[in-house]
Amino acid sequence: MQSIQRVDREAISPVEPVTRQTFDEVLVPTYAPSTMLPVRAKGLDLWDQQGRQYLDFTAGIGVTSLGHGHPAVVEALRAQADTLWHVGNGYTNEPVLQLGRALTAATFAERAFFCNSGAEANEAAFKLARKYAHGKFGPHKSRIVSCVNSFHGRTLFTVSVGGQSKYTEGFEPLPPELQHIPFNDIDAARAAITDDVCAVVVEPVQGEGGVLPASPEYLKALRELCDAKGALLIFDEVQCGMGRTGKLFAYMGYGVTPDILTSAKALGNGYPVGAMLTTTEIAAAFSVGSHGTTYGGNPLAAAVALRVLQTINTSVFLSRVEQAAQHLVGKLNAIVRDYPQVFSLVRGSGLMLGMVLADAWRGKAKDITKAAEAEGLMLLIAGPDVVRLLPALVVSDAQIDEGVTRLRRALDAVLAANK
Repeated sequence: MQSIQRVDREAISPVEPVTRQTFDEVLVPTYAPSTMLPVRAKGLDLWDQQGRQYLDFTAGIGVTSLGHGHPAVVEALRAQADTLWHVGNGYTNEPVLQLGRALTAATFAERAFFCNSGAEANEAAFKLARKYAHGKFGPHKSRIVSCVNSFHGRTLFTVSVGGQSKYTEGFEPLPPELQHIPFNDIDAARAAITDDVCAVVVEPVQGEGGVLPASPEYLKALRELCDAKGALLIFDEVQCGMGRTGKLFAYMGYGVTPDILTSAKALGNGYPVGAMLTTTEIAAAFSVGSHGTTYGGNPLAAAVALRVLQTINTSVFLSRVEQAAQHLVGKLNAIVRDYPQVFSLVRGSGLMLGMVLADAWRGKAKDITKAAEAEGLMLLIAGPDVVRLLPALVVSDAQIDEGVTRLRRALDAVLAANK
């Protein structure tokens, strides 16, 4: 047997130093990142190349919900890295089987499909819905209904289903048989969901569309309309799932069960993984070879996701998320009262929150997040009119208080600069 070759560290070429400017030199310009370049993090604390500390209230857009470097997740990844890295689709593996069993045991679902991202999970969901309807009803039943200002991914199919034209401009022609209706509008849903609809997809809490929760009445109406018209109800919980709302998945707080649910982001706490969950009957529309992905069910990703799920899905953990959310909402409402010229209201669910700008500040959400970064607080936007907060679910009351203090300093600075 050939012996394993040891790596000669001295023979490896040293990595050249990089700066934020390197992004403009070597990467495709699909993003406009901050001038600050993060280099390390722990929990909600993050440091840049200059050693400056920041409080991370973005969680990588809802990804690192257990914070950076969570010890249980790190241990799971290290243990799996010493065991089995990857096998092709011709094989299965223990971590993915354990993850599939855990997710189906914890949800309505009976079957799981694993992939790499939320876009892939939604792509699989939309393909499955059309395949299921084609087999059960015929090719005429192919239309997919989604909501204005929704976001479901960046593949051509998912970005077309998403209801934001700014993401599809220049990529035409788009996939056909798609319709967008106003969010939370039951009458519009009733008019759109007819016999030719194969699926209705909705985010229980719209993320990129402005951190806007669905009303319970709206989701219940969608369930009833889908049942009446033989359409599948798909919940995109890529951002609002995995404990973000204080429930393992948001549907559990609404009392409305979807036919298909998609998850990603926080499922891997930073390790790329996505999942589509559904029932045995619907899953049967896919057969061997009808869909797939090279890295879906990767042992490394599955081991990490299982540990994340085990950590989040406890009553103690989820109760603490609700407590933290109440504390943060109270602090943010106080900011709204103290800065009425900037903010009009706070909305969202759990630790998925948006601060809606007042009329005089509409379009200036990015100005506020830049000012917050200057004060050592990382925030997000959800469109030009909403400042979005997605802190890790392990955020402490002390970190909430400090984050709010830094936000207040940022607001004072912005207001002073705009006198």
